[in-house]
Amino acid sequence: METLGGARAAMAAVSVSTAEALTALLLLVVPRVSQALTFSLPFQQPEACNHNQYFDISALTCVSCGANQKRDAGGTSCVCLPGFQMTSNNGGPAMTCKKCPDNMKGVTEDGWNCISCPHGLTAEGKCHCPTGHILVERGLNGSLLSQATCELCDGNENAYTRANALGNACVRCEPTFINATRSCECAEPNVLTGGLCFSGSGSFPPRVISAARQGEPGISFISEWFAKYLQSAASACWAYANLTSCQALANMCVMNMNSYDSALVDACGLFQFIFESTAGLNTVHSISFWRQNLPWLFYGEQSGLAPQILSSTPLPTDFSFKEQNQNSKLKFVAATYDIRGNFLKWQTLEGGVLQLCPDTEARLNAAYYFGTTYQQNCEISLSKILTDFPTPVFYDVYLEYTDGNQQNIWAVPVLNLNLQHYKMFVNQDSSPTKWLLTRRIFLVDAVSGRENDLGNQPRAIRIATQISLSIHLVPDTKNGNIYPPLITVAYSDVDIKDPSNQAIKVSFSVKYEMNQGEAFVQTDIALGVLGGLAVLSSLLKTAGWKRRIGSPMIDLQTVMKFLVFYAGDLANVFFIVTMGTGLYWLIFFKAQKSISVLLPVPAQEERFVTYVGCAFALKAVQFLHKLVSQMTIDVFFIDWERPKGKVLKAVEGEGGIRSATVPVSIWRTYFVANEWNEIQTVRKINPLFQVLTVLFFLEIVGFKNLALMDSSSSLSRSPSSYTPPYSRILRYAVSAALWLVIGVTQIVFFAGFYERFIEDKIRQFVDLCSVSNISVFLLSYKCFGYYIHGRSIHGHADTNMEEMNMNLKREAENLCSQRGLVPNTDVQTFQIAVSGHMRQHYDRIHETLVRKNGPARLLSSSASTLEQSIKAYHAMNKFLGSFIDHVHKEMDYFIKDKLLLERILGIEFMEPMEKSIFYNDESYSFSSVLYYGNEATLLIFDLLFFSVVDLAGQSFMLAAFLTYLQQEIFRFIRNTVGQKNLASKTLVDQRFLI
Repeated sequence: METLGGARAAMAAVSVSTAEALTALLLLVVPRVSQALTFSLPFQQPEACNHNQYFDISALTCVSCGANQKRDAGGTSCVCLPGFQMTSNNGGPAMTCKKCPDNMKGVTEDGWNCISCPHGLTAEGKCHCPTGHILVERGLNGSLLSQATCELCDGNENAYTRANALGNACVRCEPTFINATRSCECAEPNVLTGGLCFSGSGSFPPRVISAARQGEPGISFISEWFAKYLQSAASACWAYANLTSCQALANMCVMNMNSYDSALVDACGLFQFIFESTAGLNTVHSISFWRQNLPWLFYGEQSGLAPQILSSTPLPTDFSFKEQNQNSKLKFVAATYDIRGNFLKWQTLEGGVLQLCPDTEARLNAAYYFGTTYQQNCEISLSKILTDFPTPVFYDVYLEYTDGNQQNIWAVPVLNLNLQHYKMFVNQDSSPTKWLLTRRIFLVDAVSGRENDLGNQPRAIRIATQISLSIHLVPDTKNGNIYPPLITVAYSDVDIKDPSNQAIKVSFSVKYEMNQGEAFVQTDIALGVLGGLAVLSSLLKTAGWKRRIGSPMIDLQTVMKFLVFYAGDLANVFFIVTMGTGLYWLIFFKAQKSISVLLPVPAQEERFVTYVGCAFALKAVQFLHKLVSQMTIDVFFIDWERPKGKVLKAVEGEGGIRSATVPVSIWRTYFVANEWNEIQTVRKINPLFQVLTVLFFLEIVGFKNLALMDSSSSLSRSPSSYTPPYSRILRYAVSAALWLVIGVTQIVFFAGFYERFIEDKIRQFVDLCSVSNISVFLLSYKCFGYYIHGRSIHGHADTNMEEMNMNLKREAENLCSQRGLVPNTDVQTFQIAVSGHMRQHYDRIHETLVRKNGPARLLSSSASTLEQSIKAYHAMNKFLGSFIDHVHKEMDYFIKDKLLLERILGIEFMEPMEKSIFYNDESYSFSSVLYYGNEATLLIFDLLFFSVVDLAGQSFMLAAFLTYLQQEIFRFIRNTVGQKNLASKTLVDQRFLI
């Protein structure tokens, strides 16, 4: 504490009773705040003050010293000029100086008296003594000597001197003793506290001061620091407006979490009493919350004040992501004070001033690059904390900026989550209207937790375990305007038991926020519009499905089918919206020069993540529906080959020989069926290549760095630089965009090059059918399916190599008819809509073919069952062949082209009432019952599966592995179940299907 002397005249005039002062306290009204709040003030360094100015540690500005005075060595007070003595001193400018007479030009060491110096003067106007001499300015009786000698104090009470702590000099008594008792003793009814003496008859209520210290673990004890210094600091601040004492009182209020309760007379209660009792004094920098001589601790208690402070007045400066711009960094500075209230210095926050976790300077300073979301977490030993922070340092944080040519600072408010207002944690409320903002913070308090002796180990320490800096972007800004930043701090009390084995987790974060209300509205509008279109699309698909199953009734099955179709369409809607949203944030956030958008914070990302989850779940329903549909289609291979003659054949049981037709080889049917089984899971992309390529670009090339929550668009990062946390939206956007680009590139390459010049398995299968003299009849729905016409134009295919080559040569030279179903055409693939009568006849034969003891149990079935199944197979082969040949007039068909609108809508306008309809299909749409024709669904499903795993596990490696694993699992299921279905419905032994 700085030396006190005398009472300030204005404060000494106050003489009301304690009861009257407390009554006045309850009736005082906190000044109203205008709607447009501004807390801007000039930024001045102590070094900027000239020799006749001192730095006011309360007002944080330079103030002129009084007459005949100059700045002291510390720069925060004034001293008399050489040759001038002090006649009064209450600290700061409240000091008067008088010129010494010519015969006594020296000034005593304490500055209060003039003295003759026989050995000359120092530069400071003090007496100079030769080496080995002790300067003695007063006699043994305490009287001032006219000439400096070496005599000791004599105890004369009129001299107001006493021996110092070392006993080697006589010094003037502490001014409060003289003011209270006109002596160096502090007798009752005066109050001796903290080494100071105060009158006990004033209006200040110091007698029932609470020095209790409470903490989160339920610790309650008497703090030695509060018990020793609280009353003296409050009394000196109240009685003399001593700047250092007021700062010390404010520090104790901050150490007590800025908590206030009118029922207690504690540090914050005393500070508030002095604040409200000095309403007549001027304010500092025209800020109503900043009273002259007092530090600025609180913003006020009015309801709804916090939102006004945080979002009513933007900072008068712009910020940018580009380093060449001077406002690409947040320049925070802090006025720092020690626990005794002494101003230490202005200090920039760079270098980890508020970051307890140790790290390199570059990584620590990355927290203040504009637009960089910063997160730092660690666990620190209590022994290290006690070593590094023996006493707390207090910070009043400001944001430095330039307004024109003027360098200014803006006060940064603090949201202390531990603050209790009338025993309620108001700052933990979700509504900002109830918040009470404060100013000063500290990191570690290892002093107020000491009992009995300040030299003892603290019983408990208070640590700022969570510090968060929030920056809010002004809505609709185009130039990077922000509102005043907000520091949110949460303290934890730790009971000290074994410091070397105790540790505590701490964190420091910087987050950037903007109002996402408009983005949410636009997203909802997009979902609403596209969702409505999805309903129409699903209704069309349901109507087409009803037409294809030949059922006009709307039943539960129809509703369920509509919901399945709608799930697929709605999945596409969610995918389009999330993909567009992700790319929007990726492009506009990373590429912007003038700041207009900021990334959503994790809490704001929840809705986006939910949309991605919905897209995946709905797409999974669509994928499984298609998978089940493909595995349950009706397929039959029509063999057009005819016997080439008759042979003699022995008849079992009869002992005779009779003539029989030459059997037709089944190997062609087996071969075609096996090829059909192989193309069931053929895709236009290579799944393994897709996964590995995406992983290569993300992890090796470095595209994952685009998902970091900072302004950098670089694909590479220095190992020594800070790595921000990932944005889930950007992770989704980057990975999904890469997946789509690589997938579409594969599809384009496959369709444009690979299928044209290397291998086209779908068209090869159609060619194989023609060469094998096998047609394929598919029914994916009850009355709708596909037909591949594979009837050989040469009449037979079961021949030798010479004839086969001759046939192919004739076909290549156009020496024979074309392969098409209709003469002189080459259209071999058709979409078919069969009539109800034809379907009934098909079902009657089919029931015999797929009976329970059918082909799946061929080896164990009885001879009669096998014979019956063979007859059913031949009957089905004969029926379908005759149907294709127009034998059955009552089940005839005709061929036509689909209308353009029918192709677009995927629905047939004409119903097959009397005749079935064959639609020319040169696009090979029978692939829709294969993986090949559903590449878009598979690609998006894999993409969403990859994204969901990554969003859940934050690992591209894990997502890639699980995605490939699920691809292989479903491929295995599709092949296995498809083989069984194919064997069951075509009488092909499953052992021949590879």
